[in-house]
Amino acid sequence: MTTPPPQHAAPLPAPVPPVNPETKLFWDATAQGRLLVRRCDDCQSLIWYPRAICPECSSLHTSWLEVSGRGSVYSYTVNYRGEGRYAGSAPYVLAYVELDEGPRMLTNIVESGDTGVAVGMPVEVVFHDTGEGSALPRFRPVPAQEASST
Repeated sequence: MTTPPPQHAAPLPAPVPPVNPETKLFWDATAQGRLLVRRCDDCQSLIWYPRAICPECSSLHTSWLEVSGRGSVYSYTVNYRGEGRYAGSAPYVLAYVELDEGPRMLTNIVESGDTGVAVGMPVEVVFHDTGEGSALPRFRPVPAQEASST
């Protein structure tokens, strides 16, 4: 089932994320328009949310990997009542996107226009600048002609 496209009263805010030593390189990369995930050097698992310890095998041997930024909507909900900074932006879409490389990210779907949102819909990453040296990775639908050629 496809949802009707949300009609935003205001753009989604791009709050500054908390940055710590484990996530600093991730947030620095978002400011450059690059999406990184951690990879376990021992079991090869891809790790999302970025952290130094592998949740699969508890290895401390992890490294950064740049991923394509493409994936598909795994699950979503349309929020019709935002709170705090999001109050004026409702309705907006909150979704899990499964990256082509495997990990699932909790994010927003933006720029859905006339297409709406559907499970399995191909999406690609876009970065919304926070104004503080980082950007939030959000996803937009892949144009139909591009989605059919992949």
